[in-house]
Order: sequence, then C-alpha cells, then structure tokens
Amino acid sequence: MSRNTSTSAVMGWDVGGAHLKAVLVDIDGRVLAARQIYCPLWRGLHELEQAMDAVLSEMSAVRHVVTMTGELADIFSNRHAGVMQISQTFYQKLMALDHAAEVKFYAGNLGAIAIDQVERHTNDIASMNWLASVQYVAAGIEQAIFIDIGSTTTDIAIVSHGRPLIRGFNDATRMQFDELIYTGVVRTPLMALAQKIPFSGRLVNVAAEHFATTADVYTLTGDLSESGNMAETADGAEKGIEASARRIARMIGRDAKDAPLASWEHLAYAFKQAQLHLIKQAVLTHMSLLDDCKGLQIVGVGAGEFLARELALQLGLGYVTVHSFIDAESDAIKNMATVCFPAFAVALLELAA
Repeated sequence: MSRNTSTSAVMGWDVGGAHLKAVLVDIDGRVLAARQIYCPLWRGLHELEQAMDAVLSEMSAVRHVVTMTGELADIFSNRHAGVMQISQTFYQKLMALDHAAEVKFYAGNLGAIAIDQVERHTNDIASMNWLASVQYVAAGIEQAIFIDIGSTTTDIAIVSHGRPLIRGFNDATRMQFDELIYTGVVRTPLMALAQKIPFSGRLVNVAAEHFATTADVYTLTGDLSESGNMAETADGAEKGIEASARRIARMIGRDAKDAPLASWEHLAYAFKQAQLHLIKQAVLTHMSLLDDCKGLQIVGVGAGEFLARELALQLGLGYVTVHSFIDAESDAIKNMATVCFPAFAVALLELAA
C-alpha cells in the first residue's frame, strides 16, 4: 500500500483503550486517509507502538494532534500516569520519525498544547475526545443532541444555540449527568444490559457472567459486520453467527442447540432493545433540560450509529449523521473517518486554531 504523505496536512489521533484511530486531513480539511486499528492497550504500551507503526506505514504528516481515553487502561496506576506515558510514547516515536514534527495534545477548552505543558494539564487531556467531536459539530449546527455510540461507551451532549451545553468535564461528573454511559456495541457484557430478558414467551433471568458481549447481539441482528468487530470475543472463539448464537444462549443458561437460530436472533433483538432503552432514558433526561425541543435533531456517530438513528426514529426527532460533516477523497475514506470522528475533529480544530 502506498504511503499517503503531505507536508501541509494535519494528522489527528484518538488513542482508546481498545482501538487506535487516525485521520489525515489536508489544509482545506479534506480527509486524505483514515484508519482504525485494534489496540488492546491493557496489554502494554508496545501495543500502542505497533498500532502507530501500522498507521505510519500508510500515512504521515508533519503536524500531529492527539486526543485520548486510553489513559484509563489498567496498565497505568492512575489517569495522570496514563496521559504522561501515552503522550511521551507519541512524542518520542513521531519525533524520531521526523525531527521537524509538530506534536500537540488536545486539552479540551485549552485547545492543543505542546509536550512541555502536558504534565500540568493531564486532567484537561484525559478522556476529552468526546469534547473535540462536540465542539466541531457545534460549529455547524444550531440545536441538537450529539450521540457517539462506540465499542465500549456512549457519549451524549446537547448543542444549544450553536454551543455545547455540558455539565461534566471528567468521567465521574459525566457519568453522574448521563453524559457518559458505559454501554457500547462491541465490548459491553450482556449482563450489564438487563437482569431479565424475554425469551420463548416469558421473562428469564440473565446470567451475571461474561459469556457474551454486544458484538454477539449485533452480529445476530446484522447491524455489525465482522470487519467492524475488532475486539476479542468473550470466549476467545470465532466471531460468526453460529458462535455468537452459542455465546448468547449461555446468557440464559442454555446451549445453542436447544432452539433454532431464529430464537437466538429474537433474543439478540431483545438485548438490542434493552440497550436502546438505557440510552433513550439518558437522552430523555437531556431533552428535559431544553425549553423547546421543536426542530431538535440527533447527530449520530460511532460504531453504533445505527442505534442513534433508530433512537431518533423512536423519539420522533430529526436525524443527521456526521458523515455529512466530512469531505473526503472517496466514500470508503469518508466512512472510515466517520468511525474515527474524534480524530477527524481534533485535526479540523487544529487547522482552525
């Protein structure tokens, strides 16, 4: 594969706990390349270095801006240590590749800062990728509810009068105000969605065990492609339909052979509705803050955008995909930039700075 390089480009990076995302934009904000790589950071910083190498073998730039949530990985003793180690890893690798590189780190309302400022502002850097996305969207829409449903978490924020209306700026307060919900479409254990679930004409108990994840649900419903499911399965086995049915059956104490495949597909739809209900309740709480919801739209993004779209339909709201905010060289690049939206957003915010 040829290496996409531009001296005037900006590369945005989003370091998650399970994925590394990168988006390369030119001086006009057009996406030249985008990539998501599975990066299980909990195994060690070598995973991040390998993922960076894979990205940098395909695209490069002189200007870089990094946002992150990976500081939450349990290899780090605390968030401060995580931000410091991730930042140093990025800075050292990018500077070793090009001594002229300009490497910055997104620090929320402070903007992008240099490496020598990171230690003083780790709290402003930690888990701020969602804010980059919201700030970028708010510049182009008057009133909306921004919903980013990822593999692990869901971020929700109100945009009112073209400005983010946010109550929490760290994970603890964001969780308190339902701006951060630990539910996603790939890695969430199904036991986190419901204690009881309808199956075969009655409510049955759900095992409090990590037998299956939401990736199994959305494999069976057809909402998630195998290429979009980069995480390991609960049992370490394959990711196809039969394996997903086997895992989801265990959640209610059964084996897949106990019922036809259609029954496990119906069970998957029940878990899907349970997850939608969790997100819907949070969205309704946010809507209650607005004096007037007339013309309100949901702006959806992430691996679970299909849930945001369905939620808008259930609530009778308009729907806008962040796909419409992105200009790219091809539909394939545009689609990947949508998956990597926080990386795209920090790159565009840096261009506008």
